[in-house]
Amino acid sequence: MTTTMTATFTYSHTVGFLAYRGRGFIHPVDLTLGGNGVMYVLNRGGAESVTRLDLKRVCVCTADEGYIGEWGTGGTEDGQFWWPSAIVRTGDGSLYVADEALQRIIVFSPEGEFIRHWGEVGDAPGQINRPADIAVAPDGSLLISDGMNHRIQRFTVDGEYLGGWGGYGAQAGQFNTPWRLACDADGNVFVADWRNDRVQAFTPDGRFVGQWGVSGDGKGQLNRPSSVAVDDEGYIYVSDWGNERVQIFAPDGEVAAILLGDATTSSWADDYLAANPDEQRARREADLAPAVNPWRDHRRETSAGVEKFFWGPSAINLDAQGRIYVVDSCRHRVQIYRKNS
Repeated sequence: MTTTMTATFTYSHTVGFLAYRGRGFIHPVDLTLGGNGVMYVLNRGGAESVTRLDLKRVCVCTADEGYIGEWGTGGTEDGQFWWPSAIVRTGDGSLYVADEALQRIIVFSPEGEFIRHWGEVGDAPGQINRPADIAVAPDGSLLISDGMNHRIQRFTVDGEYLGGWGGYGAQAGQFNTPWRLACDADGNVFVADWRNDRVQAFTPDGRFVGQWGVSGDGKGQLNRPSSVAVDDEGYIYVSDWGNERVQIFAPDGEVAAILLGDATTSSWADDYLAANPDEQRARREADLAPAVNPWRDHRRETSAGVEKFFWGPSAINLDAQGRIYVVDSCRHRVQIYRKNS
């Protein structure tokens, strides 16, 4: 007899709210995890970041809402960002940030001190064009989703090219603007193939294994998937960006859960509102959960109008405690869920 694995997923809490500096985020696009629940949240900033370069930064905090500090700033000099798109932590604690505009990978110490950068723009093997994400493979190498070259490339931590696969198209093993990617414990690679509205899986050497999703907004369908993660039981987590939700696929390919967002205010937001009674009063009087007609209202408009929902989910991360971190970019926060096996 075959036993089917089942799991449920429960909302835990929210970290963050809109803040230009200090305890809070502004258009976070990605995060990476350290030990003891430490989160490194990469903030890209909004329209104001063209003139307020200090909005582009990494906020260091914990999953239980402890604030540690921040580092980084916008610019084009060594150690600065312009369009930061992804952040990852390697085994030695170093932090790697991909920058789509500067066409490079920037390396920082665990404390945020600039170490080096590497990357050359182009379409030849080893060159990059709009790097969208970085993942650490089990062997310690780095995988980069090379967005505008429509491929995945593998490098050493020092930027030495090791190989790659892909190319523009919609056939198996091809990509149309791949966004985020993830590895499982065996080194298999999962790619959010953004404009093809699917997730593809590959062996460590780039051989196509399978895919999930087709274009649409129904159960199991995807609309511009932005991120993917896989846990040790084989569940696949997809931030279904265009549908403003997270879909979780079971190992058999069936949809195990669909998360729309359940955010409550963070303790940081509570502290801010307590110190600003006029805003607190306006919030109490506002309708934060207006009635919506799912058959009439576009999903994006619904998410924009109901505060607890995801609005622009751009990245997903998992930790060893079964927590699921969803970067909720347009609402400047991270929603955390738990997996219940």
